[in-house]
Amino acid sequence: MGEACLRSLLSASELAPSEAKILMAHILEKHYQLPRSALLSRDDLELNAEALTEWKTLESKRSQGEPIAYLIGKRGFHNIELYVAPGVLIPRPETELLVEIGLREIARLDIPTRILDLGTGSGAIALAIAHEAPQALVTATDQSNEALAIAKTNAKQLNIAERVQLLQGSWYEALNTDLPFDIILSNPPYIASNDSHLSQGDLRFEPISALTDHGNGLACLEAIILGAKLHLNSNGLLAVEHGFDQSAAVVALMESAGLRDIQTHLDLGGHYRVASGRK
Repeated sequence: MGEACLRSLLSASELAPSEAKILMAHILEKHYQLPRSALLSRDDLELNAEALTEWKTLESKRSQGEPIAYLIGKRGFHNIELYVAPGVLIPRPETELLVEIGLREIARLDIPTRILDLGTGSGAIALAIAHEAPQALVTATDQSNEALAIAKTNAKQLNIAERVQLLQGSWYEALNTDLPFDIILSNPPYIASNDSHLSQGDLRFEPISALTDHGNGLACLEAIILGAKLHLNSNGLLAVEHGFDQSAAVVALMESAGLRDIQTHLDLGGHYRVASGRK
């Protein structure tokens, strides 16, 4: 058994075993069309020169902190797999909470529902909802053309491109119609510019404009909340993701905007992560 076999390479890697296996599974799929299970069933497989070079490159980049999602070009999110690249935020599990809130409202309304996803990035929220709820009429906006190109790629790969309208522009300014929405969802930049997390972990490699408003972290949330009533149907629902310590401030913004039935929602980590309110 040589040094270039799977077992040897994985055992010699300084990466966390779970991360090394994700990267190696990517190489097996790309170069050999083998499933992840081959990590065990074919652990004596010797990588060819091309695959070995790519393994060493990925291993080195990950050891320097580059996010795994960017290295393998994909991320799972709420029953779909998304293509991701450095032009978009990497979808997080806590953002699935917005999708669940949206899907519950769609089921409650039981009609063709108009949904707006503001700042869609990779398309995660909009596409997860369109995938689960074929009857939904989904519009998604983003200021970044690079992000919209990635979202369009994902919509095509999921075979739902014809059911999701993608528009370029800042928040509501991107809209090309005055028709109101039943549901508005958003995971906007909400990290304060002086937050130390911006210089740690995956965040160092993600687009800064998708992470912070370059201020106190509330500017984008405020713009979305204050503008919501102009774009919601009567009794329409707004739900926004926010920072773990911003719940009270976001609720106050919703109250000042005249929203009612304001609720706070816990993520899987036990933090208040989403606030919702109705017109």
